Amino acid sequence: MDFENLMYGYRLGSQAMFTEPRQTTRGMMGNMLSRSSGSSLEFMEHREYLPGDDLRRIDWNAYARSDRLAVKLFREEVNPHVDLLLDISRSMNLAGTKKGEATYALTGFFASAAAESRFSFRVFVTENGCRTLERSHLLPMDWEPFDLTSTNSPKDALLQMQPDWKPHGIRIFVSDFLFMADPAFIVPQIAGDAAVTIFVQLLAESDAEPPQQGNLRLTDCENGEQLELYLDLLTREQYKQNLARHQENYHLTARRYGASLMTVIAEHFLETGRLDELFHLELLKGKGNL
Repeated sequence: MDFENLMYGYRLGSQAMFTEPRQTTRGMMGNMLSRSSGSSLEFMEHREYLPGDDLRRIDWNAYARSDRLAVKLFREEVNPHVDLLLDISRSMNLAGTKKGEATYALTGFFASAAAESRFSFRVFVTENGCRTLERSHLLPMDWEPFDLTSTNSPKDALLQMQPDWKPHGIRIFVSDFLFMADPAFIVPQIAGDAAVTIFVQLLAESDAEPPQQGNLRLTDCENGEQLELYLDLLTREQYKQNLARHQENYHLTARRYGASLMTVIAEHFLETGRLDELFHLELLKGKGNL
């Protein structure tokens, strides 16, 4: 377990906060206030009385002033929650790249942003199905250790056991999405009944921009098989076109389910510590924008 980069990401995330999703997890003992009306004690506004309204909500002082019946509306108490599904297959720790370090840093970042927002948080890892990482609702130093060594693909993990999602929360899936699977299967498995779903594609620079040309020895991260290949400009261009087509398929499928896909380059994230696209999507905000 790369504790150093996990905590590096945690420090980065302390400068960000999640925004409240429009659909929220409703509960009697929520710890935040939503934009919708509900049953908490904070008054929001008046509305004209309608047959069937609770008579205890009638504002008799307003009736005395206007001779019109009105009911009080209150802000609804909510308990926002973030579920993170983490691809811990070997491809997320590609040798000779910063991909593994960035995987841990992103995990710490999202945990910290959730803590700063007073959202509850939990991590699932793609090992023996999509299992809950023990104690991941606490600070990272208390989590069960995990390594990026699984030989199961996220598709296999989802087929074996679904994460125990919390309904109507924020869901984030971090993977390179370079495994064999139809987005039409993967996306609805994650998005489901979530309020917000973000697919974070984490790539190494060499994933996104392979070398210009030359002899390569490729090693399959999952089974260790090797392939000798001469990479010419045509092969390189075909790879980039296939990657772009693959990303577009995920974009289109995610959009149909109200979700978003963003691509993060590992080396860039570790250098800058920025996730600007999540701010543009208004999923995150800086702590100064409270």
